[in-house]
Amino acid sequence: MTVALKLDALDALPRTPASDVKKLGWRGVMKTVARDGRVLVTNHDTPEAVILSADAYDAILRALDAAGASQRSALEELQARFDTHLATLHAGDAGTRLRAVMDGPVALRGKVKAGASH
Repeated sequence: MTVALKLDALDALPRTPASDVKKLGWRGVMKTVARDGRVLVTNHDTPEAVILSADAYDAILRALDAAGASQRSALEELQARFDTHLATLHAGDAGTRLRAVMDGPVALRGKVKAGASH
């Protein structure tokens, strides 16, 4: 059974006071959860807990995972590019290649080169 993810603010949830939880028992609370998918348990009108159906909880986890997947994908791509660049520094000829670049002619293209030796 798939439950559509619909997150409501606390004040929009069906409420039951903690005293009703004690009076009606777990079965009574679960009837409300079965009907509404969730219930806010209050103590002296102060929210204390939200009881969710297992399907609603699973839907929230799937939605969070899906939302994070694109971020993880972008980070994994960035890490792969970084690892590729880093691997070139560990190559046996990295020092030789760097010295060749540094010793070679510099094309300034009309720009000023600044540094300690210039």
